[in-house]
Amino acid sequence: MKRAILLLEDDTELGETIQELLEDENYEVTLVEDGNEALEHSYERKYDLYLFDINVPEIDGIELLKSLREANDKTPAIFISALVDMESISKAFKVGADDYLKKPFFPQELLIRVNAKLTQRNKNICYKNLEYNFQKRVLKKDGEVVSMGEVQNALFELFISNIGDVLAKEVLLDSLEHPSSTALRVAINKLKQRLDLDIKNVRGIGYTLEKS
Repeated sequence: MKRAILLLEDDTELGETIQELLEDENYEVTLVEDGNEALEHSYERKYDLYLFDINVPEIDGIELLKSLREANDKTPAIFISALVDMESISKAFKVGADDYLKKPFFPQELLIRVNAKLTQRNKNICYKNLEYNFQKRVLKKDGEVVSMGEVQNALFELFISNIGDVLAKEVLLDSLEHPSSTALRVAINKLKQRLDLDIKNVRGIGYTLEKS
């Protein structure tokens, strides 16, 4: 059975591009252009993932997700938005977002994040002495819970969802508050040291978490 995604995007051209991209990956995508329409669709059927823009007509994406969470709708949700200020990002996570993707983004990055939420959300992934629960976003090392900041957690999720694959540097940079090559190197080195991860630099391309 195909996984169902509700896509809220008022830019028709972008929305259709995303819809085609996801349908090519065998997802079933319902595209709507305003918050009221998205709300109606959420009542009519069960979706596996919400993919919401924020600045849309009628009900904005943040208010929409807030309403859904208050109605005990726990469907994973990713925001895609041109809003890059920390206040907007903070509001998004406070109302219950699972991820936040800044526009413009690479198609590969969107697919990585969507796949992570849909294929791993009900699983625990084990890597060496680590165990990660995607649904609860809980990481354990040697059986003990490890607390990480939002940036480290975002990077870790990307790597653990794509073990053995090379992630483009541009994809990883989007997880940083102040993106730069230096900041990315520092963040990855801290992650490696803290969790003993085999993350390798693939020169000129990006980074990969090697298989254990």
